Amino acid sequence: MKLVTFTASGGEERVGALTDDDTRVVDLAAADDQPYFATMLALIETGDPAVARAKEIAAAGLVTVALDDVQLLTPVPQPPQIRDFLCFERHLINANAMLRKKRAQAEPDPEEALKRFEAEGMFAIPQIWYDQPLFYKPSRLSVIGTGVDVVRPFFSELLDYEMEFGCWLGKQGKDIDPKDATDMIFGYSIFNDISARDTQSREMPAGFGPGKGKDFDTGNIIGPCIVTADAFDPYDAEMIVRINGEERSRGNSGEMYHKFEDCIAHTSRAETVFPGEFFASGTVGWGCGLEHDKYLSDGDVIELEVTGIGVLKNKLVKQ
Repeated sequence: MKLVTFTASGGEERVGALTDDDTRVVDLAAADDQPYFATMLALIETGDPAVARAKEIAAAGLVTVALDDVQLLTPVPQPPQIRDFLCFERHLINANAMLRKKRAQAEPDPEEALKRFEAEGMFAIPQIWYDQPLFYKPSRLSVIGTGVDVVRPFFSELLDYEMEFGCWLGKQGKDIDPKDATDMIFGYSIFNDISARDTQSREMPAGFGPGKGKDFDTGNIIGPCIVTADAFDPYDAEMIVRINGEERSRGNSGEMYHKFEDCIAHTSRAETVFPGEFFASGTVGWGCGLEHDKYLSDGDVIELEVTGIGVLKNKLVKQ
């Protein structure tokens, strides 16, 4: 089942389910005025009973509206928490290779410098990345959905997209065993982690996280829906990037080195995690402009597609 948050005719936020090959939306609260249909977070917190009732309503085709007549919002406008992991080794290999190349180009003999940097292990993946999942916390207060413009922050010339997806936690837990972590997952959405690469490159040497390289309004895009866990295989989905309609890259979610279960188990060590938290996968290999040395221009339309979830589509505009 695909669940959405939407507005119709500029009205209040509603929770719905996609039907008829994703062409229509069922207004769940209009069909059954239950408290758990008031918001997506309430639905997630209620869990199986709410999903079961939503499936009944969707199957009956009650209170539907055409998808073209509504505006989809990000599924959970202010998630309780967002954690963005680095789960794809190929992305790190590619990104680090590009960083070495750029550093070498600033040397008198770029070819010799590149060989030297590689021999020295410059920008090599640290062992801790293989030992455990690593994450940072994006701003949960700057989340937008599909169809909303991304506003370029005035301080960045090298703005980048990042092709990711993530899972929504559906239960509370602590010290979770990896074998029990699958049962913690409510569903999945696409994530575009917009990054100011020039700002990020200045901040990261301090060793204190990306800061303003990641945090700015419209910088976190989640959507277009939540696919419930029973309807999606998170480790066999194509992840496709298109810029202005042209395919830029294609990867597969099965390439994740750390699985979501590993991320949940690691995060919950001595820490309680809660329903509605969003755990992002990190960028799939070749899934960002940094890896291609191609950055976004104002007016570009970014489409991120994950088969089985849908397409997250946004346009970059100048502030």
